Amino acid sequence: MPSTKLPRQIVNQLMLHAQHNDKKEVCGLISQDADQKMTLYPMKNIATDPAHFFQMDGPQMIETMKSIRDEDAELFAIYHSHPSTPATPSKTDIEKAGYPDALYLIISLNTKGVLELKGYKIQQDSAVSVDLII
Repeated sequence: MPSTKLPRQIVNQLMLHAQHNDKKEVCGLISQDADQKMTLYPMKNIATDPAHFFQMDGPQMIETMKSIRDEDAELFAIYHSHPSTPATPSKTDIEKAGYPDALYLIISLNTKGVLELKGYKIQQDSAVSVDLII
């Protein structure tokens, strides 16, 4: 199983974002520059059923991707939360994954008192678990 290192600060930001919106899926992007510095970009979830799905706001995503490029960074990860299900990719998550080089992070609020964070590489309709080192 491949592994990826995530800074504690990024993990804390992910968890906080999910906890503050515990009734709907949150989503966003994480960039990484040449010095391995990561930046979190929370995005608006414009899905018609945000409690069960996420869809990033198109214009906001385009603007964020431009900012990432302007900062000489790259898209590192795409994240979203599952308010009431485990941190495993749904069929929809796998079907809609469009960035095969990005890490996909899922935060689950399903377990009382314990936040779950898991990472995946999603390519060609399959998800491979990635060991997260925090």
